[in-house]
Amino acid sequence: YHSVENIGIIFIGLGLSMVFTGTGHPLLAALGLVAALYHTLNHAVFKGLLFLGAGAILHATHQRDMEHMGGLLQRMPWTGLFFLIGCISISALPPFNGFVSEWLTFQTALQAWALENGVLRSLIPVSAAMLALTGALAAACFVKVYGVSFLGQARSKPARKAREVTPGMRLGQGLLAALCLLLGVLPTGVVQLINPIPQQLLGQGLTHAAGHGWLWLTPVNPHVASYSAPLVLIGLLLAWWLSAWWMRRGELRRVQRCDAWDCGFSPPNARMQYTASAFAQPIRRVFGLLFHIDEGVKRQEDGALRYRLHVADRVWGLFYEPFTRLTLRAGRLAGRLQTGHVRNYLGWSLGTLLVLLWVIS
Repeated sequence: YHSVENIGIIFIGLGLSMVFTGTGHPLLAALGLVAALYHTLNHAVFKGLLFLGAGAILHATHQRDMEHMGGLLQRMPWTGLFFLIGCISISALPPFNGFVSEWLTFQTALQAWALENGVLRSLIPVSAAMLALTGALAAACFVKVYGVSFLGQARSKPARKAREVTPGMRLGQGLLAALCLLLGVLPTGVVQLINPIPQQLLGQGLTHAAGHGWLWLTPVNPHVASYSAPLVLIGLLLAWWLSAWWMRRGELRRVQRCDAWDCGFSPPNARMQYTASAFAQPIRRVFGLLFHIDEGVKRQEDGALRYRLHVADRVWGLFYEPFTRLTLRAGRLAGRLQTGHVRNYLGWSLGTLLVLLWVIS
């Protein structure tokens, strides 16, 4: 689903580029094409990082279900750090690479006011709003993935016995994580590398993108929008340092420390944590019309109760399954043409050739 999402973002950029090309706005068309190509590169990097991270988790825990994980950050700190960078990147948060390409896509869509067609001026901002909603859902998804898998307490014995992966596996993740940061902090260099493509295809490049040096990215002109990834990174590091300094200063001033009263509850354990299903429950309820939710509690043979949840995609049943059945039926009908007789194949070839000649003529 996240590949579908990111490919959709890429096609939004390509579609905007074609719209602006057809309406005589070559600079905005170049911006849309650069945004699409930039996101193609970013998607390859952060999705590869997340796949390597998922493989490292599977190698360490032999588990595919997040409900059986938890607490992996204590046992796999490097994998946890690299996976966090991948989650931030795919969620399009600064200062990593996913934010830059999506920001360029938004900047392209927000230039729809330059179009004369009223329908396009209305539909393109709606697509930008849907893109923002999709980004919020992606961020919620990866907060769930990282929080349930790496934070809290271990939910199973394999998670408690997990160990950090080998240096070779960490090296691959580290290189992609560094590339996520590099592509996000130095976007002007990436835009300059991509810029020859729209210049060759459209006859127009982003002339103002790096007009203020490597510090500022200016896709159209500085009066519309600019973005400085290095300043954002410096601001985040400064905020982190000030927070750490303030917390350290508060600990030094603390006079007395004592245990908190827990209202009579037993010490926290893994069963008291949020599960992946519980975390996603509010979002699942909001978008309940799009899904068929089957849930219930079933008593096992040993008397234990087991919660069961199955979420089915309505779009899959209403669109993809009928289309798949139609395709399979057409394939079976076409299979009847395979008789095993050469004269029949020659006849079909001759008939196809005659039809093509008639169409061409």
